[in-house]
Amino acid sequence: MSILVTGSAGYIGSHACQRLLRDGHRVVGLDNLFRGHQAPMDLLSEAHPDRFSFVHADVGDTDRVLATLDEHQVDTVMHFGALAYVGESVEDPLWYYRNNIAMGIGLLDACDQAQNGRGISRFIFSSSCATYGDPPEGMIPVPEHCPQAPTSPYGYTKLHFEHILKDYATKRRRADNPIALTMLRYFNVAGSDRTGMLGEDHTPETHLVPVGIEAATGKRDSLSIFGTDYPTPDGTCVRDYVHVEDLVDAHTRAMDRVEIGQVQAFNVGIGKGYSVREILDSIKRVSGNDFIIHETDRRAGDAIALYNDPSKIQSELGWRAEITDIDEIVSTAYAWLRTHPEGYGS
Repeated sequence: MSILVTGSAGYIGSHACQRLLRDGHRVVGLDNLFRGHQAPMDLLSEAHPDRFSFVHADVGDTDRVLATLDEHQVDTVMHFGALAYVGESVEDPLWYYRNNIAMGIGLLDACDQAQNGRGISRFIFSSSCATYGDPPEGMIPVPEHCPQAPTSPYGYTKLHFEHILKDYATKRRRADNPIALTMLRYFNVAGSDRTGMLGEDHTPETHLVPVGIEAATGKRDSLSIFGTDYPTPDGTCVRDYVHVEDLVDAHTRAMDRVEIGQVQAFNVGIGKGYSVREILDSIKRVSGNDFIIHETDRRAGDAIALYNDPSKIQSELGWRAEITDIDEIVSTAYAWLRTHPEGYGS
């Protein structure tokens, strides 16, 4: 297949490009490099000069994206490009709506006009468990039919774009030109590729695992736990952590198994929750180092507990997380960050 990966220079997008290239596909990466990195794009270009190319552009630049789709005869789009910080979305919601929804519509306009007006055949959307907000009682672990009630603008942008995609798929079906649409609602993603080529490098870094590793390796003096009074066993938030390579595997299965005309939504997580304190304890075990932890107030927009019911994706796509032990997930992140203390700038 010929696949466009938006947000290709980011953490998950770069790992997706790597897997798709490993599987023999032709891949075009597209990213505006606002928070992505040129380095992984260069590494993938060097490793696969005949099957990978990179386009520096906004995902909402319809003309540029359309030209890219047609030039490379793209039939499948994996859409990762988005702003993705919950707290930041609370502080500046309009920026998030503009970037995650308006720019996404620009992408869909290009997808609709590609292939001489026939449009692309498959679209896989990077959605989020944040669309569920705080699940009601009896809905943990979270199934796909859980009510979607986000608690942050970020979560709302993901949910609204799901609605837009469903309407787009309906329009294509009514025109007798159906599309295969998959929405993958991620739980927390962690770890790095086990070859050591790619890793997680955000500016600013807010994800718990890399922040904890920075504290364990002395790059940070300390870290903060946001809220210790939640109704959970140890008072801290609980999340489901899926290894980035397992997450990407879910995308490839969706691409291969969701049929033209189908509209599907799947949760992607290991089916087990770990608290903030449990993650920090894992980082201490893996690194062999202790570090200072401050306890602070709750952060706006954070849900109490979110972990996945993997039944649907297991039964319909045959997907199961290969790595479920939290120490193993953390160890892959630690291995990359230890050799890349300044991220891709190391």
